[in-house]
Amino acid sequence: MQRRDFLRLTAAGLGLAATARYSPTTFAADKVRRVGLIGCGWYGKSALFRLLQIEPVEVVSLCDVDQQMLAEAGQMVAERQRSRKTPRLYRDFREMLKERDLDLVQVSTPDHWHALPVIEAIKAGADIYCEKPTAVDVVESQAMLAAARKYNRVVQINTQRRSTPHLIEAREEVVKAGKLGRIGYVEICCYWGMGRAGRAPEVAPPSHLDYEMWTGPAPMRPFTARTHPRGWRIFMEYSNGILGDMCVHMLDMVRWMMDLGWPKTVSSTGGILIEKDSTSNTTDTQNATFDYGDLQVLWKHRTWSDMPDPDYPWAATFYGEKGTLKASVFKYEFFPKGQKQPAMRREALLEYDKYPEDRTEKDLERHVAAAMRGHWRNLLECVDRRARPVADIEEGHISSAACFLANLSQRLGGRTLVWDPATHRCVGDAEANALLARPYRAPWVHPDPATV
Repeated sequence: MQRRDFLRLTAAGLGLAATARYSPTTFAADKVRRVGLIGCGWYGKSALFRLLQIEPVEVVSLCDVDQQMLAEAGQMVAERQRSRKTPRLYRDFREMLKERDLDLVQVSTPDHWHALPVIEAIKAGADIYCEKPTAVDVVESQAMLAAARKYNRVVQINTQRRSTPHLIEAREEVVKAGKLGRIGYVEICCYWGMGRAGRAPEVAPPSHLDYEMWTGPAPMRPFTARTHPRGWRIFMEYSNGILGDMCVHMLDMVRWMMDLGWPKTVSSTGGILIEKDSTSNTTDTQNATFDYGDLQVLWKHRTWSDMPDPDYPWAATFYGEKGTLKASVFKYEFFPKGQKQPAMRREALLEYDKYPEDRTEKDLERHVAAAMRGHWRNLLECVDRRARPVADIEEGHISSAACFLANLSQRLGGRTLVWDPATHRCVGDAEANALLARPYRAPWVHPDPATV
């Protein structure tokens, strides 16, 4: 494929004009977008800095319960945005949103703190960029979707495989072009350790962290040396384990590539089989089946022992009548039936020529930078057109809730859950339905889709 064809394809897949950078519309030309960030940790800054690369927005507000992290983020934003102004700094997202002066709000908190800030930001009149998964339980996620529709806000979930240039090519030139023929089975996986092995001592929270507010609606558990920052993913109180962290990306990618909606049934088995001495309470081994009738999507994760394919440790493999497609965040390869060498291959796009700062930015996943910029471009265009973005909240809700249901199945001994999207209930399973919403710790109140 010629470079000009690849760029054309990439732009078309993102729903953008075929330009290297986002072209501001009349709205952007007349008014600089005012942006607020809730959650100033690793991915919050990574995503926000990609936005600053493509449009001269003004980041006016930052919020975090870690005062050290908040102050550092304020300084870093001031160094990067054109005005060189330090944003206002908040400890409580509710105080930040009271200003009602934000066009865009980015929510990059731990998963248990997604739903309430997103819903309140929507009510405050902002459009949203939110990390995946949408929430920590099905009803939270459903309430976020209900709020977006009620208040007519544009909400993009950061399932950015939908904006990844080499995966857009794979979708258009392999799957949509029919090179696989009929696809009957897709395997998605993650074989990384995910930092869950080993024990971490209980310690006092650092003085610069408001641990009461950090915990929020989640159960209060002892603070450990791995809880914050970034280690919270190994605790089910704040996340949905590896399914909510890694499966949601791969399942969403498969759904996007194949135009799939809700699975008919979800089932899952697994547990902590080997790493029993870990501080973590997430599974170290788990399989999940998302059944679409004529198609099954099977998830596998294992944090111990060797990987089946070291070239694809976190990936999707599409098995079709005419060939096989392997796809990951790093590359894709298409193997026609009977061939051991790929007929088509593309690696992640690195844009160091346009964005040389990507080379040196601390903690940046460089192979994902282009995808994050594409995801922001798509959101900005859809905000201007009042259209639904490529990773609209409804798409994020389906992918996230399906993973939540898989964890419920595993918790309930592996039984199959039959899902009814119309009622948002598991058919004939009162026990499973009682677990669709997690209890909230007082004084926080769980959002209700009917009353947001």
